[in-house]
Amino acid sequence: MPFFIAAKNSGVLIARVDLDLFNFRSSIIHRGGAMNRNDITEKIIATKVSKGIKWCDVAQKVGLSKEWVTAGCLGQMTFSEAQAAIIGDIFELSTEEQKWLQVVPYKGSLPTAVPTDPLIYRWYEIVSVYGATIKELIHEEFGDGIMSAIDFSMAIVREPDPKGDRVNVVLSGKFLPYKQY
Repeated sequence: MPFFIAAKNSGVLIARVDLDLFNFRSSIIHRGGAMNRNDITEKIIATKVSKGIKWCDVAQKVGLSKEWVTAGCLGQMTFSEAQAAIIGDIFELSTEEQKWLQVVPYKGSLPTAVPTDPLIYRWYEIVSVYGATIKELIHEEFGDGIMSAIDFSMAIVREPDPKGDRVNVVLSGKFLPYKQY
């Protein structure tokens, strides 16, 4: 029995969902508007949930880190044509939808200046509390400049601890000194 879910922020996209005991599938129907990258992200997330897909499995098929591939699937990175085809196979994306994965996105995914999601807010809090310390220590070690978020890698690993597992996050960005002119 099908039912329809209206996408937030538009009225342009409506997802038709067919449910029965053994099958969940969704298809995008457009009404008077063009598809955009957010539509594809929503479809990827819906398919991930319905199929029980893990980001690490997607990353393994793409051949890149789970952190980068997850960011790409959430609309923050640009996939090559070959990578978009793999993502398309996994998430049942059309050729047109795969092309949206190859468009350079508008980066930054937070809907508000101060995040309200508790986990993302903790990152905001970390930067608010420790940002000046991080800046000071980077400048003391490297000089005046910035840490790149372009020439960058990240690793997120579960760290077993008898008091409760810990989240170990490693951010590695190239140091870019300010030039004098």
